[in-house]
Amino acid sequence: MLDGTQIRTLENFWQAIGEAINGPGGYFGRNLDAFADCLSGGFGTPDDDDYIIEWRDHQISREYLGHPETARQLEILLSRCHPTNRPSFSARLAAARSGQGETVFDWLVEIFEDRAPGVLRLQ
Repeated sequence: MLDGTQIRTLENFWQAIGEAINGPGGYFGRNLDAFADCLSGGFGTPDDDDYIIEWRDHQISREYLGHPETARQLEILLSRCHPTNRPSFSARLAAARSGQGETVFDWLVEIFEDRAPGVLRLQ
């Protein structure tokens, strides 16, 4: 179970999902690619293939993981990305700063849906 009242940043999400799946201090990805890999199986997923992750109070997380947090994350990614990717990240950053485009919350939900359909339950 994920407590949406405690997930205010992407870093909070990494900690919460790690602990929800693998207990205190548990790991279940610390970036979007690693998270997607973990959801695909073999990297700490529960042995039971029918596991469910409840994200309670997800609307609170949705607000915190909105455009301001997305802009913050894109700034981090922009500082690390390959020069050929900078125009794309800059455009996404500009959109996030103006309250447009996908948010961090959207990214996470999309990864759940792509890699582990039916696992996420938004409460």
